[in-house]
Amino acid sequence: MKITAITVFQVDLPLEFPYWLSGGRLKFEMLDATFVRIDTNAGLTGWGEGTPWGHTYVPAHGPGIRAGIETMAPFILGLDPRRVLDVERAMDLALPGHLYAKSPIDMACWDIAGQAANLPVADLMGGGARTPRPIASSVGAKTIDETRAVIDRYRQRGYIAHSVKIGGDVERDIARIKDVESLRQPDDIILYDVNRGWTRQQALRVMSAVEELNVMIEQPCESLDDIAAISNKHATPVSVDESLVTLQDAARIARDGLAEVFGIKLNRVGGLTKAARMRDIALAHGIDMFVMATGGSVLADTEALHLAATIPDANCHAVWACQDMLTIDIADGRGPRNIDGHLHLPEEPGLGVHPDENMLGDPVGVYR
Repeated sequence: MKITAITVFQVDLPLEFPYWLSGGRLKFEMLDATFVRIDTNAGLTGWGEGTPWGHTYVPAHGPGIRAGIETMAPFILGLDPRRVLDVERAMDLALPGHLYAKSPIDMACWDIAGQAANLPVADLMGGGARTPRPIASSVGAKTIDETRAVIDRYRQRGYIAHSVKIGGDVERDIARIKDVESLRQPDDIILYDVNRGWTRQQALRVMSAVEELNVMIEQPCESLDDIAAISNKHATPVSVDESLVTLQDAARIARDGLAEVFGIKLNRVGGLTKAARMRDIALAHGIDMFVMATGGSVLADTEALHLAATIPDANCHAVWACQDMLTIDIADGRGPRNIDGHLHLPEEPGLGVHPDENMLGDPVGVYR
């Protein structure tokens, strides 16, 4: 089997509500999504998606994905998509770094490999649990009242897991954490995500003030060096997200005890192939995981679900899905959808969901 064509589509995905990060430091209303179709000489077609969370969140953006695919395409055409390691190495040689541009190609290759083996991707990766995974909401709000309103909106949709965005103001963040904890329900899974919004002193002040609440804080500071500098000065569990980009990052976090949880975002780390190695480092060191798409449609959510299904139930807290935050649906209701706040693994071979091409418009790039 050989890759015969790579077709690229660009779609704007509007958010249902304006979304704020780091206590209002960053605002988002639209996501720039890239969808990739890989065709083969065996008649199988695979789909991938790369949707960064805007252009200002991390070093990734939609035009960069499409430019990266254009650069890598000559090195990928003619390869067997089932040999995902060969495709991975070809991309890494053609374009060092730029992991976010490689993720949709990797995703489409796994989709084809699963179809060829007549297995869901998670089973092909070694074993997919059928335990429904809780969906983590993403509570981007600025005030206590707004935070309550957003959490309530998600609870009405069945959600029990919530990622509450904080950061930027010590007293406000302490107050918001305490308020959310006062309303915590017995089955809630709550992660307070700073998105790098604290300096070292701010992180210490907030994390010390809420130690008795036994909360979990995600990405409190800008870098792993910052997190390491304060790690022995507080007792609050830490999840690392934006600073978990490469396998070397994962190894350092595990070796130096910088976090108790990995937040693995598939688009950011380069796709399923690279993310699976991070999963294994986490499991070998007793580190739990949240699995997330960086953003995007049900395709990106489904990819995250496949990886989450390969993680033992006790070690996977939740998956983050973006589909409920969007005003358009490129798959016409197909694929894993929210059922009582959970996603269920597809039984179809491969990814288990493909887009409606009529929703994607004309291609912005075709490589043969």
